[in-house]
Amino acid sequence: MEKKYKIALFYYTQTGQALAIADKLCEPLTQAGCEVIRKEIVPEEPYPFPWSAMDFFQVFPESRLGVACRLKPIELEDVQDADLVVIAGQSWYLSWSVPLHAFFGSEEIGRYLRGRNIVVTMGCRNMWVMTQRLTREYIRRAGGHYAGFVSLQDKAPNLVSVITIIRWLFYNKKEATRLLPAAGVSAEEIGRAEVFGRIIYGALRRNDFSALQADLMREKAVTFLPALYFIEKNGHRLWGHWAGFVMKKGPYKDPKRIPRLRTFCLYLFFVLYVVSPFGMLFFFLTYPFRRASLQKARKEMCYELD
Repeated sequence: MEKKYKIALFYYTQTGQALAIADKLCEPLTQAGCEVIRKEIVPEEPYPFPWSAMDFFQVFPESRLGVACRLKPIELEDVQDADLVVIAGQSWYLSWSVPLHAFFGSEEIGRYLRGRNIVVTMGCRNMWVMTQRLTREYIRRAGGHYAGFVSLQDKAPNLVSVITIIRWLFYNKKEATRLLPAAGVSAEEIGRAEVFGRIIYGALRRNDFSALQADLMREKAVTFLPALYFIEKNGHRLWGHWAGFVMKKGPYKDPKRIPRLRTFCLYLFFVLYVVSPFGMLFFFLTYPFRRASLQKARKEMCYELD
């Protein structure tokens, strides 16, 4: 008789995209008779959607630096015997969204994750490497087993997706127009998560997650683009300095930090539309000298596990 496995699915979502990805990934597990128990990550003070521009920039320092918000308690009694943990969310500012930082930083959740096999899935615009690196560290600290990572992303060109994500986040306009594609991860891309679910179920039945990420990678569970990694790595470092600069003026929503946030906003769009094209040109001109380090980074991000 086939064992009935239990999966604990922890998720945070505003738009529904992260949950849609997680549900599609878990669909083959449910069809195979597994019990998937959803556990929503809920901030005590909800973040708005759609966002105002200032509300969106107010979360920048906390997101980049991993400063947690307060969460409503998550009931764990009914998932103590879970065979697998799936965590789903999204990146903000080249790091986890603030509620995901709070989730991973919770002592209670840390105790729960200890010794468990954990698969993480996220939806993002197009940069996921630094978030994945932090995820590995969070799970290592908790004593869990980082078994696999799936990142689905917006396939539009980098500067185009900036425009579409702004339309979605600030005006709740996700649909395509005559000139712009739809915002976010496409329905076709979300549909691919079902393939990853079948692979995860195979690992669950074998009780062997050692080769799971390599198996997921054969189906392109993540897309590593060297040029975007170059931009993300440098942006992550510089944004850390900016986040610290803003935080010196006060905590989340402190009006004294608004002038610095406005300055960061101007800097951000200047870098995106003026500096980054030259940065891409510099990257491609120097690519032969970076090939070895980029191959090492790709292997580290896409294959190596605990």
